[in-house]
Amino acid sequence: MKYRLFLVFCFFSWRIVAQPQDSLSVLSIDDFYGLVLQNHPVVRQAELLEAGAQQEIRLARGSFDPKINSTYDYKTLKGTEYWDQWDHELKVPVWFNTDLKVQYQQATGQYIGEEFVNTDNGLLAIGMSVPIGQGMFIDQRRASLRQAQLMVDMAEAEKIKMINKILLSAAKDYWNWYLKYAEYQIRIEALGLAEFRLNGIIESVLNGDKAPIDSVEAAITQQNRDIEMQQARIAFLNAGLILSNHLWSPENEPVELTENIVPSISVGNEFLTADELQLLLEVAKVQHPEIRKINAKYNQFEIEQRLNREMLKPQLNLNYNFLRQEGASNSGNEFFFDDNYKFGLEFAFPLLLRKERAKLAKTNLKLMDVSLERNRLNREIQNEIRTSYNKLINTSDMVTLQRAMVDNYETLVAGELMKFENGESSLFLVNSREAKLIEARSKLLKLEVNYEKEKAFLMWSAGTTNLGIDIASNQP
Repeated sequence: MKYRLFLVFCFFSWRIVAQPQDSLSVLSIDDFYGLVLQNHPVVRQAELLEAGAQQEIRLARGSFDPKINSTYDYKTLKGTEYWDQWDHELKVPVWFNTDLKVQYQQATGQYIGEEFVNTDNGLLAIGMSVPIGQGMFIDQRRASLRQAQLMVDMAEAEKIKMINKILLSAAKDYWNWYLKYAEYQIRIEALGLAEFRLNGIIESVLNGDKAPIDSVEAAITQQNRDIEMQQARIAFLNAGLILSNHLWSPENEPVELTENIVPSISVGNEFLTADELQLLLEVAKVQHPEIRKINAKYNQFEIEQRLNREMLKPQLNLNYNFLRQEGASNSGNEFFFDDNYKFGLEFAFPLLLRKERAKLAKTNLKLMDVSLERNRLNREIQNEIRTSYNKLINTSDMVTLQRAMVDNYETLVAGELMKFENGESSLFLVNSREAKLIEARSKLLKLEVNYEKEKAFLMWSAGTTNLGIDIASNQP
């Protein structure tokens, strides 16, 4: 009776796979995600993308940097000083395609250039150039800066894409590792049952209660399960080595899992409702990395289109400089159009505009191409999310059915054990029932693992940041 109760208890305890011993360290899926997000080289590479995009903005802003120029030119020939000329200029670009200029010239000599005034004290000029035609609303430097700012969003989207890809791969490897460990635990328990039964039958044979042939069959069962346990152990260790590919130290050194590190034996199988699916679909329309990247690309082409339209306008620039000659009598009212000033007007316009019209037409074609590509991507992403959701729900239903099947097999095993103890069954039938229970339990584990993989794939399909993982809560 004691022997029968032990076996029944063991089989019913298979619903909860053996928990790790005190000497084992448990690595949960959340802790594993945290380690990957902290130290994986691909995650660190992804972090560099945003830094590179910020430097692109810095590069574009360089077009608005003030610039100072200074030249000195001196010539003397046969005792005659031809010229001694200094020219200093400070140019300050501003946002609205206007350059503020401060210029100081000083020149002496008999043959100075026409643009110089022969004076020892120098000439000061303060002015600006204002476009009232082409470049008034947008120009190349403003367009470049706006396009560079859009690259930050593209870089962030690419970062999410890279991290999600490595997290999806890591999730699959973790759940494979979990599966191999759980199967290993099942094989250990099955071997323990076979050994316990073998010892009990040997004792019964010695007491004359069982035929000697029963001990042979029990020994064969124990040997087979020992082999299966060894195979399961190797599979678990190899799965751990594969999982180690995702583990790195803060010093960027590879980390290997040892045999005393085991997964947390628990699966969520949380049901995803239709409302949550709809939320994923809506979020994916604007937050999916591929959609964000193509939206940013479309916006860049819109800026290029606006710039090309601006190039169809004639160039018309107004130039004004206030002049002040040092040392001369200045009334202080020389600004604008009173006395000392320089005024100019620049006009240019290509008669056929073939280059400008061709650039605009090419940009319009690019916009159309990106728009079509965006529609195609959005449809594929939406359908992929729905497909993943359908697989998830189907797997969840299969898990429920398989659990009920495991319950029924446990009932059959318990009943067969009672019949065997009462002499109404054979060891062959008991072993057969146990084999079916082991197979059903293993299939249940695979379905539960597939559910977790499908859940991770669904989050990847929706493009959620870090597969929907809260980084702050997963730091070990």
